Amino acid sequence: MGEINFFPDDLEIENHKIILRLDLNVPIKDKIIKDDTRITLCLPFINRLIEKKAKIIIISHLGRPKGVKDPDLSLIPIYRFLKEKLQTNVYFFKGVFDDETKEKFSHLKAGEVILVENIRYFKEETEDDEEFSKKLGTLGDIYINDAFSCSHRKQASVHNITKYVKKNYAGPLLKKEITAINLVVKNKKEPVTCIIGGSKISTKINVITSIMKKVNNLIIVGAMANNFFVYKNLNIGKSLFEKDTKDIIKNIYKKAKESGCKIFIPEDCVVGINFEGEGINKNFNDINNDEIILDIGKNTVKNIIKIIDQSNTILWNGPAGYFENDNFLKGTLSIAENISKNTIEKSLISVIGGGDTLAAINKNKSKLSFSHLSTAGGAFLEYLEGKDLPGISVLK
Repeated sequence: MGEINFFPDDLEIENHKIILRLDLNVPIKDKIIKDDTRITLCLPFINRLIEKKAKIIIISHLGRPKGVKDPDLSLIPIYRFLKEKLQTNVYFFKGVFDDETKEKFSHLKAGEVILVENIRYFKEETEDDEEFSKKLGTLGDIYINDAFSCSHRKQASVHNITKYVKKNYAGPLLKKEITAINLVVKNKKEPVTCIIGGSKISTKINVITSIMKKVNNLIIVGAMANNFFVYKNLNIGKSLFEKDTKDIIKNIYKKAKESGCKIFIPEDCVVGINFEGEGINKNFNDINNDEIILDIGKNTVKNIIKIIDQSNTILWNGPAGYFENDNFLKGTLSIAENISKNTIEKSLISVIGGGDTLAAINKNKSKLSFSHLSTAGGAFLEYLEGKDLPGISVLK
């Protein structure tokens, strides 16, 4: 398959209706946006389209409403945010897609924006429904996917929609994501270290076995590491782990040996009685049966920092602990601070991915520097794995 069709800056788009697929999936509580990072990243390109006098139709999702109009997952707070930030008329569409929809959208003037209500309110979106895709596609003249984080999903607004729009492009944020990951995978500066967190090893087994062929060091943190502790017969108290993963982990160690990749797991941890309380640093021999592993320990932090210091490239996806509680945030922030320090002082190539990872890093009081911050989680990992992402394949 050919090269990705990126949006050309010199394309004449005045008075053209542009369907812009964005990822505005931000944390919202009590109708208040808690972290506007993803929206803020989209603003420069939206403003560029406004300046070029395009008619902009923005499509996004929020959460997983599964075809139900859940008011807690409405894009109204995002609409208000855009209305405040964009120097143009911004409208909100919360109707249905029928034969009259195209007529309603035809009233949009050059340089104006309309935000469509949560596209996942329609079950046809997640089904990649052909008829629904056609209804979406016929609203515009040009389609731009600037939502890398959704591009691993076969869904109407990122996949089948492209059949019904004359011109289809990848946007600048998507281009930036792919360029950054390619820099690590294809033009890597060794030693390369990959840090993977999260909880389920079964969902990341393919990316782990694939990435081992491309990196020198693999560091496993977060609840996923619990599975490795169980494999090594270490006590994890009442910590979360997956059953029947011993053969998977045995195979991971086998593949790592074959590819010359060193695997590192935590040697100590921070435990608590519950997720809300305080923590205490312990070795595995000292963990009580009623305790939960909620962060990496002091010695583990020192070891990871040593590995980072010796690396020229870092890939990181997934926090090291239960970052929602600041008592279990220290491990993640220690990793983040050290990667940032090496990025500034040693020109370390650092690519950080995943919504949870970014949310944890954003809790840091001082500004940190990385080569690239990716808002994508699943897409980030699948692209690393070497998979063809459906939302990107259709742009080639």
